Order: sequence, then structure tokens, then C-alpha cells
Amino acid sequence: MLERQLGKTRPRFCPGDRAFLAALLNRLPRDMLGRFRLLVRPDTVLHWHRDLLARRHAARSRPRRPGRPRTVRSIRQLVLRLARENPCWGYRRIHGELLVLGIKTAASTVWEIVQQAGIDPAPERTSTTWGSFLRSQADALLACDFFEAVTLGGARLYVLAVIEHASRRIRILGATSHPTASWVAQAAKNLIMDLEDAGSRARFLIRDRDGKFSGLFDAVLKDAGIEIVLSGVQMPRMNAVMERWVQTCRRELLDRTLIWNQRHLLHALREFEQFYNSHRPHQGIANARPLRALPSPIPEPDAATGLHIHRRDRLDGNLPEYRHAALPARMNFRQAQGSR
Repeated sequence: MLERQLGKTRPRFCPGDRAFLAALLNRLPRDMLGRFRLLVRPDTVLHWHRDLLARRHAARSRPRRPGRPRTVRSIRQLVLRLARENPCWGYRRIHGELLVLGIKTAASTVWEIVQQAGIDPAPERTSTTWGSFLRSQADALLACDFFEAVTLGGARLYVLAVIEHASRRIRILGATSHPTASWVAQAAKNLIMDLEDAGSRARFLIRDRDGKFSGLFDAVLKDAGIEIVLSGVQMPRMNAVMERWVQTCRRELLDRTLIWNQRHLLHALREFEQFYNSHRPHQGIANARPLRALPSPIPEPDAATGLHIHRRDRLDGNLPEYRHAALPARMNFRQAQGSR
């Protein structure tokens, strides 16, 4: 009757039908199953039964907590930190560093953490950029450059300046209208003597390919153990620290000052050099000064209510400096009496 109703359409069994038939016909012998007129073959019924047992066994054997426990968040953050701060370290090197720190974890766990964070393998992260090179070699790097200043009479003066990458200390080596080879070489000698007096450990000097830098200039520095590093053609970013200082000097000094002659220019540059090195904060060195560290913060908030700040003007107010004014002797005596 079922065959007449279905015709040529093949019957469909859901998993519940298969389990019911397998459980019902399981205990019958194989030859007896062949005598029944079933909609499926005996081998199919036996296959359903084996699949039913396998599913039951898998359900009973399933662990209550799947997989290994998740890695502690602090360890994951440490692994990612080591990978970011050390581009040449692979996952096995990071795993070894964790063992040195007393953190026991599998190397495969480190690999999985790095992969999930989308960090490329070490060979693809070891390419050194110009910025990373400058930061790693900052203590031994100097940078120099020429820049122009125009007087009221239209005369062009060329200023040579040198900056230290680590401390951001600036040195004005001189200004002239004719930067000859002998003048540039003498400026290099003066620089070497100044560096020796300051105990500087500079070993490299970055400069552009300006024709004002003669071969004698490079020879003087080479004799002192300073190697010349040339920037690329029309690539000012390779000497970005020096270029940024030139921009600062123009914006804060030269654009606000009318230069009369060479003597006036040197006076203004010396004042700006002292202001830049001793007072002006710099973001590149955590807002410290090249020659002075940041003072200790005021410990008590109440002490900030009685501030006495004095302003000192350099170059007629173009370079203002703010300092704590010394309290009068009478005020100091009253504060001492009050503290008793």
C-alpha cells in the first residue's frame, strides 16, 4: 500500500525514524531481515545501528569543558608586548623569554596568541625603518643643516646649526654670507672641541647633499671618529629632527625679528640657542629641556594657590620665560612663624 501511494518517489527518513527502525530490527538475524519486504536494505539498517551507537558513545565521552583552559589575560598582553617591542623575535624566542621570567606556557600557545592578534612572522617584521634606526641610535646621532636668513637690506646669510638627537640640544656654529670650504671646516673643528668638552659620544652625523659641505668638512669629522650619513636626494624626512628645528627657529624667531646685519643675526641666534636649550620644553623628550630636567611637581595642591611667577623677556618679548619669583625676606619670615 505504501509503495502504491509513493509510486516512484523515494521515501525520506528522519534521524528519529532511523533510530527507531535500527533499535527495532537490531536483534533480528541478518538472514531474517532479508526475508522482510522493507523499504531499505538490511545493510542500511545495520549502518543506522552502528551510527546510533557511535553517537551515543560520543555524547557520553564528551568532556564537560571543551579544550584547554584559556590563557590568562596578563600573559596574553605580555606576549603581544614582547612581539611589538621586538620585531625580530619569533614565537619560540618569545616563549623562551617567558620561561626566563618564570611563566610556564607552551610554545604553541604563544604561536596561537600571535596569530590571533594578526602579527606577522618575525622575518616579515625585521625590516628596519628610518625612524626606528634614529630612535635606537639617538645617543650617537648628530644632525646639521644650513638655512638662510635675509636682512633688511636683502643680503642673504647662511646659518650652520647642529642638533643632538638624544637631548635635542642645539648648537649654532656660525653665520656667514660666503660659506667657503675653509669656513665650514673651521666650524667642524669648533664643533668637535665643543663635543669633547661636553663629553658627547656622537658617532654619526646626518646631513643633506648640499654643496656647501666640502670634502674637508667630512675629513675633519672623520678624523674625530664621526661618520657622515647622507640623506636621500630631496628626502627631508631623513633629517626630520633638524628640519623641524629650522621650522621652529623661523616661526618663533626669524619671522618675528627684523634682522639688520650679520652681527644682529648672531646675537638673536645666541639668545634663541640659550632659550631653546635651557627653558623651552620639547615633546620629543617628554617636555624636558635639553640642559635641564623637569622640576619636581608641587606636592601639595594648597601650595599652588600662592604662586609667584615672574616673566623674563628675551629679544624684546619675542622669547618669554616664566620662572618662580623669589619670595621677599619678610614674607619668608612670616611663613616660618606661621608654620610654628
